Amino acid sequence: METMGSVPDIAVERAALAKTDEEWLAAVRAGQIERALSYWADDAIVLAPGAPPLVGKAAIAAYVTASFKIPGFTISWVADQWTVARAGDMAYGVGSNTTTYRDAAGQLVTVPGKSATVWRKDPEGWRCVLDVWNDAPQAPK
Repeated sequence: METMGSVPDIAVERAALAKTDEEWLAAVRAGQIERALSYWADDAIVLAPGAPPLVGKAAIAAYVTASFKIPGFTISWVADQWTVARAGDMAYGVGSNTTTYRDAAGQLVTVPGKSATVWRKDPEGWRCVLDVWNDAPQAPK
């Protein structure tokens, strides 16, 4: 535990964030909705493509639960950049994601995306407070 006025070890915090993010993804891949929800802060905001802002855990829970019911739905992501504030209490990650689902015709659709997350450290560890993603640019056909 850090003492008042101590300087956080940014490399340690960056590693903790990467580990937390990997654990979050593992919960999602395992279909563990409650565990997946635990990685968002209670006051988190999710800005998903084509959806209004989802503010707070209840709105996020409804969105996540509905997403898991979509036939063929999967999502994966990787953050390839972590930036931690000097105080060690806020951070952001930037990366990419892939979402897969079945369209109305039953065809499997995979959409590559870009993502950014903002994290706040609380007594239990790192929690996502802002989760944003959108589609990556499509290659010319």
